[in-house]
Amino acid sequence: MGETSGIFTALGGIGLFLLGMVLMTEGLQGLAGQALRRVLRRFTRTPLRGVAAGTVVTAALQSSSATTVTVIGFVSAGLLSFSQGLGIVFGANIGTTFTGWLVALLGFDLDLETVALPLVFVGGLMRLFGGRRVGHGGSALAGFALLFLGIGLMQQGMTGLSAVVTPESMPGDTLAGRAQLVAVGALVTAVTQSSSAGVAAALVALDAGAIGFGQAAVMVVGMNIGTTVTALLATLGGSIAARQTGVAHLLFNLFVGVLAFALLVPFGPMAERVIAAGGREEARLALVVFHTAFNVIGVVVVLALLHPFIAVVRRLVRERREALTARLDERLLVQPGAAVDAAGATVADITRHMAGLLIARLSPAGPARGDGPRLRQGMRALEETRGFVEKINAASLTGTVLGRYLDIVHVLDHLSRLGYRITQEERARTLRSDRKLTRLGAITRHGLIGMLREGATAQKAAWFGRWQEIIRAHETNFRNTLVERAGKGREAPGEAMAQMDAARWLHRVAYHVWRSLYHLDRIERSREEPVERRPREEAREDVRAD
Repeated sequence: MGETSGIFTALGGIGLFLLGMVLMTEGLQGLAGQALRRVLRRFTRTPLRGVAAGTVVTAALQSSSATTVTVIGFVSAGLLSFSQGLGIVFGANIGTTFTGWLVALLGFDLDLETVALPLVFVGGLMRLFGGRRVGHGGSALAGFALLFLGIGLMQQGMTGLSAVVTPESMPGDTLAGRAQLVAVGALVTAVTQSSSAGVAAALVALDAGAIGFGQAAVMVVGMNIGTTVTALLATLGGSIAARQTGVAHLLFNLFVGVLAFALLVPFGPMAERVIAAGGREEARLALVVFHTAFNVIGVVVVLALLHPFIAVVRRLVRERREALTARLDERLLVQPGAAVDAAGATVADITRHMAGLLIARLSPAGPARGDGPRLRQGMRALEETRGFVEKINAASLTGTVLGRYLDIVHVLDHLSRLGYRITQEERARTLRSDRKLTRLGAITRHGLIGMLREGATAQKAAWFGRWQEIIRAHETNFRNTLVERAGKGREAPGEAMAQMDAARWLHRVAYHVWRSLYHLDRIERSREEPVERRPREEAREDVRAD
C-alpha cells in the first residue's frame, strides 16, 4: 500500500469513526429524551454528585462535548447555577475516557468487518422502518458499528504508513517537542470536535508502532485541552454564568494538562518497562490508564480546591447586573426545549422584577425616584420575551415541554396586565387615604417581600391565592359600605368611587401575582413530573376575579 493510499485510508477511517460517534450520540440522546435533562438537573445538588452524573451521562452518550454544551445551555437558561454545572463538566472529562477503554479492549481484538457490517445493516433497517424510539436505537447501533469499521480503516492506513511515520520522525521528548505534540493533539480535537476520535487515532498509531508511548501520552494531553473549544464556542454571547462555565472548563483542562505532565514523570518509565515486557496490548492499556488517571486525579484535586477555583473564575469573568432577557439567546431556537427553558427562567426573573416595582408602589412613602425607568425596563423585557417565545417552533413541542410553553404564555399575559396596573399611580396613592385599604395594601406588600425570598413557589402561589380571595371579599364589603355612606351623604360620591377603584386595583394586582406564581410553579414541577392541565381553568379564574 503506497504512502498516499495509506494517508487517505487513515483519514477515511477517522471520518468513519467521527460519523459513527455522531450517529451513536444522536441516537442515544434521542433514546434518553427528557430523561437526560431530568438526570442532569436532579443529580447536581452537590459537586460530587454532579461529577458522578457527568461521568455516567458522558460514558453513555460517548461525547463530552454533548454533555458540556448541554450543561452550558442549562446554565444559560437558569436551570443550573454556575457551581452546579461545574461538577457535571468535571465528570464529563472522566466519562470521555470510556471511549478509549472501549477501543483498547475491543477495537483491536475483534474481526471488525464480520461483527460491524451486520450491525450497520440491522441499524439501518431499524432507522428506516422502525418507530421513533426504534429509529433512535438503530442510529445508536449503526454508529457503534461504524466506530469499529473506522478503527479497522485507521489500522490499515497506519500499516501502509509504518515505513514513513515512525517515532523517530515525530517530535522528540524535549520541551519544544512536547509543545508541538500538545499542539497537534489540541488541533486534531478542535478540527474533529471529538477528543474520542483523536484518542482512537493515537491508540491505532501506538499499536502500529508509528509513535511511542511518551509521544502518544503527550498528544492525548493536548486532545484533552482541545476539547474545550466546543464549550467556549457555545458560551459566546451567552449569560455571565454560561461564560464562567466555559472559562472554568478551559482552566480545569489546562490544570489537568499540567498535572498530566507531572504524572508522566513517574508513570512514563513504569509504562515503558511494562510495554517492553508485554508488547502492543500493554501499550494500549497503559495509554488509556494514563488518560483516565490524570483526569480522575485532576477532578479530585479541583474538588478539594473548589471554592478558590470558583473565586478565580469569577474574578476572570466578573458578574455584573445583566439585562432581564440575557438568557434569550436566539441560537437556542434550534433546540425548542432549551428555548422554552430559557424563556421560563426569564419570565421568572421578570416576575421578581415586577414584584419589586409593586412593592415600591405599595410603600407608605410611595414609589422611589427611578421607578419609571425600571418599569420601562420591565415592559421592554416582556416585549422582547414575547417576541422570543413567538419564534419558538411550538408545533414541534409535545408533553411537558408544550405544557411549560403554554404556562409561559400565561405568565407573559399576567405580567403585561400587572405592568399596566403598576402604572396607575393614582389608585395606589388612594390606598393610603383609608385605614382599611392601607392595612390591606401593607399586608399585600409584606407578601410580595416574602415572595422575593428563597422558597417554594407553590407556597407563595397558595398564599397569594388565598389573599386575593380575602381582598375580593373585603372589596365587596367595602363597596357596599361606601355606596351606603354615599347614599346617606356621609361620603362624597367621587371619593367613594376612587376608593372602590383602589380596592379593585389591589385585588387585581394580587390576582395577577397569584396567577403568575401559579404558572411558574407548574413550570418548575413539570421538569420533574407531568403536570395535569385544565384548559378552561384560566378563563374561569379570570371571570371569577372580575
